[in-house]
Amino acid sequence: MLLQRTDHLPTDGSRWAYELKLDGYRVMAARTADGLRLWSRNGADFTKRYAAITRGLAKLPTQTVVDGEVVALDADGRPSFQALQNADAQADLVYFVFDLLILRGRDVMSEPFERRRLLLERDVLPTLAEPVRYSAQVTAPLSVLIASVRLQGLEGLIAKRRDSRYEPGQRSGAWQKMRVNRGQELVIGGYTIGPHTFDAIILGYYENDQLLYAARTRNGFTPAVRQRLMQAFRPLETRVCPFANLPEARSGRWGQGLTKAKMADCRWLQPVLVAQIEFVEWTADQHLRHAKFVALREDKAARAVTRERPVLD
Repeated sequence: MLLQRTDHLPTDGSRWAYELKLDGYRVMAARTADGLRLWSRNGADFTKRYAAITRGLAKLPTQTVVDGEVVALDADGRPSFQALQNADAQADLVYFVFDLLILRGRDVMSEPFERRRLLLERDVLPTLAEPVRYSAQVTAPLSVLIASVRLQGLEGLIAKRRDSRYEPGQRSGAWQKMRVNRGQELVIGGYTIGPHTFDAIILGYYENDQLLYAARTRNGFTPAVRQRLMQAFRPLETRVCPFANLPEARSGRWGQGLTKAKMADCRWLQPVLVAQIEFVEWTADQHLRHAKFVALREDKAARAVTRERPVLD
């Protein structure tokens, strides 16, 4: 089931339950007669990749399917997507389980969200072991939750209607997400040339099926990351600029505008790679100021990347 993006979550806590928006990989887990399997939204098999989590799910009841998020925690206990992407097989990861689809062969997706959570707490969670944990609800007025998320530097909040059923593949609005702090996924559509690999990557987002230029950044890269990205770029190179709004007429106040003259230093890519980006703000001319690369996202489709607007109040 997919989350609908919103700028304002519903405030009625009697009808809606709130959870933290965890910055990780969405992962389903299922135990059948053939064994245990973990997979991502786009179908990638994570069973062996996250072996410790697979072991923690070893006693998941047979014919049971759960939904959750694989997260890497930093030294302060906060989710870190960069740590997740750079994690090797021995890294300390956590699988936060938040929903139940099938319990011992019984389809419970039509049950209300609160009933599914009760079944999850009663019949599934006691069978699980570290590093598998429960993604618990957070209980407070919405304004207090937003302030706390901002203070802790977390990504955002999720609201789920308490009476909602589980709708696979749907973005019905019964589940909603709101970004609180500044950061989002953007599509890599090219790069500017550098002495050894690249100087900066060129980023954009989709609007009405058009890829729109938003920023370029040279920040956040180690030499090893630059080498890995160049290996990913080479088979995607194209002569066609994928951005519908280029070239731009002027560089703008912060110098992020990409004019025809500056485009001479650009190399274009088929827009399929998605990057997690942090930034200070969106400018008036729809560019990102002080953008920084965090990591590639393997679980996001480029066509699904649109502009997100964080809560400002």
